[in-house]
Amino acid sequence: MTGTVSESPGIPSPAQLARAAEDAACAKATGRPLGSFLLAVTAGGYIALAFVFWTTSQVGAQALPWGVARVLGGLVFSTGIVLVVLTGAELFTSSTLTLTARASGRITWAQLLRNWAVVYAGNFLGALTVVALVYAGGTWHAADGAWGRVILDTAVGKVGHSAVEAFVLGVLCNLMVCVAVWAAYSGRTTTDKVLALTLPIALFVSAGFEHSVANMFLLPLALLLRGTAGAELAGDYAAVTWDAVLLGNLLPVTLGNVVGGGVMIGLMYWTIFRRPARHAPSAG
Repeated sequence: MTGTVSESPGIPSPAQLARAAEDAACAKATGRPLGSFLLAVTAGGYIALAFVFWTTSQVGAQALPWGVARVLGGLVFSTGIVLVVLTGAELFTSSTLTLTARASGRITWAQLLRNWAVVYAGNFLGALTVVALVYAGGTWHAADGAWGRVILDTAVGKVGHSAVEAFVLGVLCNLMVCVAVWAAYSGRTTTDKVLALTLPIALFVSAGFEHSVANMFLLPLALLLRGTAGAELAGDYAAVTWDAVLLGNLLPVTLGNVVGGGVMIGLMYWTIFRRPARHAPSAG
């Protein structure tokens, strides 16, 4: 016997998880931009559809205790991240982990920023596609317009944050998203991955943290409903403007997502498990 402790078969160590996350990040940043863009379009669509699920779960949820309604919404929204991971789609929030591959010198800053731009644009297009489909399909009429009112009321709350609040809520959100994705690398079955993803995602949604890609669906749809159905849905939605959406929410939330996922998860674990050891110079 050597005295060493072997790992459980099939269960990677934290250091192996760090390597797997870095390898995946490197592959994303060095892949074909068109492939990344198309995978990002699908990811934006999956997150938008998850928000459709979330919205549906909140219609009439005022009859439930506040916390129960929030947790229910978080659990159903996790469907989106599960689909992203299982199908290999590319989501901007988890793509912030490419900072690990940059820290190891495996990709350049140009490759990293190109990947972020391509994925962000693809996510936005995917989300807007679902906006158009949901609007054209009249989904917002459901429950005598209550479905659309959930969208507008939620949007009012999101644009009501100060820039600092939106940034911090973006940090907190992507802490949980990237922890969930990181943990999912440990899964060896579909069930493993789904379980690793669901509760961290439910946590961020139920707590009201801010996810840039989810907001790419919610806020444009709210703008569309405000402009075309405001009177029918009845309410004071004047705060939902393009400036409030783009500058007051999406910009600070996106920056917060980069810090929460790329820096506080990616670079932290890279420093712990992947950073090359510094050896003292030999004497003589």
